[in-house]
Amino acid sequence: MGSDVTMQCGALEADASVTWKVNGTDVRAQRVEKGPLLTLMEVDLSSNGLYSCFQNPNGERRDQINLRVGIPPKEPPIITCRSNTYPKGFYCSWHLQHPTYIPTDFEVQVRHNQKFLEVQRDATHKNRCHVKFPELFSTFKYRVNVTAINALGQASNVISFDEFVIVKPDPPEKVVATPIPKNARRLEVTWNSPSTWPDVENFPLKYFLRYRPLIREQWQHVELSDSTSHTITDAYAGKEYIIQVAAKDMEIGTWSDWSVAVHATPWMEEPKQITSTTEAEVIVETTPSAAPPSAEPQLSAAVDGCSTLVWSPCLLLASALLSVM
Repeated sequence: MGSDVTMQCGALEADASVTWKVNGTDVRAQRVEKGPLLTLMEVDLSSNGLYSCFQNPNGERRDQINLRVGIPPKEPPIITCRSNTYPKGFYCSWHLQHPTYIPTDFEVQVRHNQKFLEVQRDATHKNRCHVKFPELFSTFKYRVNVTAINALGQASNVISFDEFVIVKPDPPEKVVATPIPKNARRLEVTWNSPSTWPDVENFPLKYFLRYRPLIREQWQHVELSDSTSHTITDAYAGKEYIIQVAAKDMEIGTWSDWSVAVHATPWMEEPKQITSTTEAEVIVETTPSAAPPSAEPQLSAAVDGCSTLVWSPCLLLASALLSVM
């Protein structure tokens, strides 16, 4: 990258006349052509391509060159090692800080107690290898050497570590948070130990649970022994919570990353259903009554020399006989 590159058209003599093309088109980059030689000036990634040369005057193709522009490894590889399958073994991974743009291979060596250990390259991850622990509770350090190599150069890095430093489980799995009926401030949280941890009976894990309502930023934390469940008792009623769990070996190593977050809301009493009733409207129908009877008495005809006093209208007939004076 940034250097001049010279290509030779086969084994033609120095006075041969040739024409160059790249990917089937004329070469437009800054260049110098001299006989069978083509020199590209200060190449960069745009200079990549398949270059073909044709001998004049009949135009016969004499050679093809596939040009790949790149750089040597600038810095040593960055190496990290971790045991998520303790006590079986550990893995190491590595990467370069800057791309090289051309194929780059890596050589890996692992030593312990002056012995080289067998290194198994990962079938899926190109920049990863697996190593079995030759012994447990060793006081000897492990030493890992990774060398990056390509056609333009190489760079190496070495790290060393104690066994107990690299132990880090994977996060707990199948985290479930469930509301507890009739308890408006409680959530029951359960989880499984990571499936990659091979011997949880002899190498138990402890757990760290954190939770918070979505309306707040501050987490609440609970550290647990080897239990894989916990009841949250101080949840806010009716508020949605986010919950995560981490794991760690009881004695050595560091905490895992947090598990996938789960969401749950404490139990809430269902609102009582209000029955909608339509009261029948009672309509009282009244019939107009007749005009009240007259209060004035009426004098009837005289009977046998007497007068009869009658009140009208008469439901009750009051009669009085008056003596004629």
